[in-house]
Amino acid sequence: MVHRVAVIGSGPCGLTSIKACLDEGLVPTCFESSDDMGGLWKFKEVSEPNRASIYRSLTVNIAKELLSFSDFPMPADYPNYMHHSKILKYFRMYAEHFKLLQHICFQTTVKSVKQRPDFSRTGQWEVVTENRDGQEERHIFDAVICCSGRHYTYPNLPLKDFPGIETFEGKYFHSWDYKGPEDMYGKRVVVIGIGNSGGDIAVESSRVAEEVYLSTRRGAWVIRQVSDNGLPVDMKYNTRFVHILFQLLPINLLNWIGEKKLNAMYDHTMYALKPTHRLFSQIPVINDDLPLKILSGSVVIKPNVKQIHGSTVVFDDGSIVEKVDTIVFATGYNYDFPYLSSNVMYKSGHRMGLYKHVVPPNLEHPTLAVVGFVYSIGSVMPQAEMQARWVTRVFKGYKKLPSNQAMIKCVDKDTKDIEKNYIVSKLTPLQVDFVSYMDNLAGDIGARPSLLWLFFTDYPLFKRVLWGPVTAYQYRLKGPGKWEGARRAIFTQFDRMYQPLNTRQVKEQEASITGRLIKLSLTVMAGGAAVYYI
Repeated sequence: MVHRVAVIGSGPCGLTSIKACLDEGLVPTCFESSDDMGGLWKFKEVSEPNRASIYRSLTVNIAKELLSFSDFPMPADYPNYMHHSKILKYFRMYAEHFKLLQHICFQTTVKSVKQRPDFSRTGQWEVVTENRDGQEERHIFDAVICCSGRHYTYPNLPLKDFPGIETFEGKYFHSWDYKGPEDMYGKRVVVIGIGNSGGDIAVESSRVAEEVYLSTRRGAWVIRQVSDNGLPVDMKYNTRFVHILFQLLPINLLNWIGEKKLNAMYDHTMYALKPTHRLFSQIPVINDDLPLKILSGSVVIKPNVKQIHGSTVVFDDGSIVEKVDTIVFATGYNYDFPYLSSNVMYKSGHRMGLYKHVVPPNLEHPTLAVVGFVYSIGSVMPQAEMQARWVTRVFKGYKKLPSNQAMIKCVDKDTKDIEKNYIVSKLTPLQVDFVSYMDNLAGDIGARPSLLWLFFTDYPLFKRVLWGPVTAYQYRLKGPGKWEGARRAIFTQFDRMYQPLNTRQVKEQEASITGRLIKLSLTVMAGGAAVYYI
């Protein structure tokens, strides 16, 4: 019987895992290598080895209501898209509210996690830690949850793919090391990689650099956070109704509608952004500023870098940029869990295979979990919370898993299906559909909302669950962990969205929140629904 659980890392995934353990009557001990909680969101002026890193100006691209944990809404006065300092403050409030900090051992690094010799009988783990004084200690735990953000920790710097980089006369570094544009004043900068980090760095550095070139191999679909009528894009389109449309309509039709709508904002061919893949084959780049920077010439889009000669960069189309001072590699990350022995994790092809993206399917006892190792258009926070709720029910024995053979078969099938339908980098976790994945885990533990039941028993709530954004509060309406405030949180989520915008009194345009929802519904039904990012 699982009782004591080790939680590795006290970022958002670790915090929600501690809470899930407490909710199920388990005893968690969290090991955090730094001196504070927050993980990735704890900004440091200098990037530290073996830790995730963010830049000074980072603002999230997920609306606050879709970032919130399921039983702890964001403060109403917080902006919809927040600076990282606000998110860290929210996590601290969450930790203090649920009394999680007392379960964290700070400045304690996990050196190894190994199965005990009697694992086949007990399912227990030996966890070796090192404190700030260098002293090692061995602990015995019934289960372990890994939440250490290892897919944003080890920069992927593919220098061998860029012939001549050793001759470069300027400075080059990975986006992991980027903190701000201070060293780019008056310089020529080449940013390699057009993901969200690459786009952000190109835009920010263009405000001070002489010239900025953004290099991309495949191009990208670029979407805006500010959607129709000024609403946050995910508040408007990340809904169950849109999700249902994606299950019913041909993907080629949805791609055509979505791409047409995007190109109506800015023609991706004209802006040299048009990618080789369809819109819904890969998670898009979210950047409101990049199109204007391209239009004003502050950022110039270029193809892949072919080679480098001293301070000259040559691109695949033969064009060159001379006197380059700085190259930023926004080329992703390698993922790793160095404290785990190699025989613990199952490999599905070239990827780490996890049943339900949480549990290694090859273990005799399901007492090891990875929380937060998932990739989707939605926020990782509610997904990690659902993973933690699910796996602690597994630990308690309330949720029985299939046989190892069945889980391995399921993992291999998921890997093939996802790689067939999506363009997913080998460097990232497998991509999932946010709503389908959340519903799947919630269904396993009896927390998935039933639209049919709500239609007959609570029609006002039904409308908000169907037409409104898929916020995590929906998964606290029923089942284990039911929260009495969930219904009210759903009814007031648009109030919290509007509150930080109410900085000047103006005449109300809509009669009520219901009126706004009806208007949004009609817009969606008219054809814009296919693009729940745009």
